Amino acid sequence: MSEKIVSVVRGTGSALPTRIMRNQDFAGVVETSDEWIRQRTGIEQRHIAGEGETTVSLAEAAARRALEAANLAATDIDLIILATATPDNTFPASAVHVQNRLGISSGFAFDVHAVCSGFLYALTTADMYLKCGQARRALVIGAETFSRILDWEDRSTCVLFGDGAGAVVLEGVPEGEPSGRGIIVAKLRSDGSHKEKLYVDGGPSTTGTVGHLRMQGREVFKHAVGMITDVIEACFEAADVGPADIDWFVPHQANRRIIDASAKKLGIDIDKVVVTVDRHGNTSAASIPLAIDAAVRDGRIKPGDLVLLEAMGGGFTWGAVLVRW
Repeated sequence: MSEKIVSVVRGTGSALPTRIMRNQDFAGVVETSDEWIRQRTGIEQRHIAGEGETTVSLAEAAARRALEAANLAATDIDLIILATATPDNTFPASAVHVQNRLGISSGFAFDVHAVCSGFLYALTTADMYLKCGQARRALVIGAETFSRILDWEDRSTCVLFGDGAGAVVLEGVPEGEPSGRGIIVAKLRSDGSHKEKLYVDGGPSTTGTVGHLRMQGREVFKHAVGMITDVIEACFEAADVGPADIDWFVPHQANRRIIDASAKKLGIDIDKVVVTVDRHGNTSAASIPLAIDAAVRDGRIKPGDLVLLEAMGGGFTWGAVLVRW
């Protein structure tokens, strides 16, 4: 009988573009104000990719920092999954580009596209590859340059998003080594009937253009809390835990109001919620790994902590993952 494998987080990393765009910087771009943005979103600033900064370059930087934290070489990795909705090229996959830039010529790499839920989809996919023995160590990356698909004349969307990348190193180890750590349970969902509420109005097969992001903000907000609660409660039931057992809640950083409302509905203490939306804005698939890395590096998330991750994105896609750190 083969031994049971669990996926343990060995290291985390992140990368942000050099340029910071604060709320007041929008004064000459669209009709808005720092107060308007803060009150509705909780965002104070976001990072915007400049010349030479791309999804791949940010992903590579985040991956290198995660490898350093894990005390591993790039050649120790045999799987890379990159979650992104803003790849450098239509093809090949940006993950393959990252693989090459890291100097890895073995194993396999591919992209996952589930927008803001992408990192959780990628994390869950990597977990399955490790558990079945297809790979031993994986780099799971969320990286985006959403600033390149924004309509900078649409104040309802352009103030919300930023660019960045976050990464984790996962390793498949025999269950119990070390005791209790690893991904415990994941629940993923999607419902394509909500496409028109959050989408990009272009693509190679339809318009031959990149297109711009379009969002029905009130509709997204209306669905978000209920959908998020659904998958989190499913994780709680599967793992036989409750809100009081959670050490840290790391939600997708889309909007402070959604984050607070979700925590309240679930009964999770607001002091256990990791929030970076004020500094990063909504970075789509990069949002959760950026927040994770911030909380690991400042000492909040520690080995043995029970960490809850959740996200919802265009499609709609949504999901939650429970991890014992």
